[in-house]
Amino acid sequence: MADSARALKLAGTIKKIVARALETEIKDPRLGFITVTDVRVTGDLQQASVFYTVLGGDEEREDTARALQSAKGRLRSLVGSQLGIRLTPTLEFHLDAVPETAASLDRALHEAHVRDQELMRMRENAQYAGEADPYRHDDEDQV
Repeated sequence: MADSARALKLAGTIKKIVARALETEIKDPRLGFITVTDVRVTGDLQQASVFYTVLGGDEEREDTARALQSAKGRLRSLVGSQLGIRLTPTLEFHLDAVPETAASLDRALHEAHVRDQELMRMRENAQYAGEADPYRHDDEDQV
């Protein structure tokens, strides 16, 4: 088993190699505006999961996924030649769900803020149903 520090260093190097290769080496027209967000390498350094995001809609994401699948062999050979380790890890590409999750959380926070503003407006003109202080105090005369 490899130590986690080596796996992290290898993941960072793979991320740089893949990002550079997607920018300069891979000339597939289906490849959209892609950003490599993260790479995770297994403890035995045999598999690397590459996470990416694509600017655009579902069609651009599907086209980019197909382009990455067809370029997987070329990318792996580039990674292998630049890493200089005995076994080159296999590459798996995964669409990163972070931007969609962040957008969903942003919408939820905005809705909560709007509801808070409405509640604040409703409380401005609110009045007590009975007295302002319905509790007995010690300084009052008791019957």
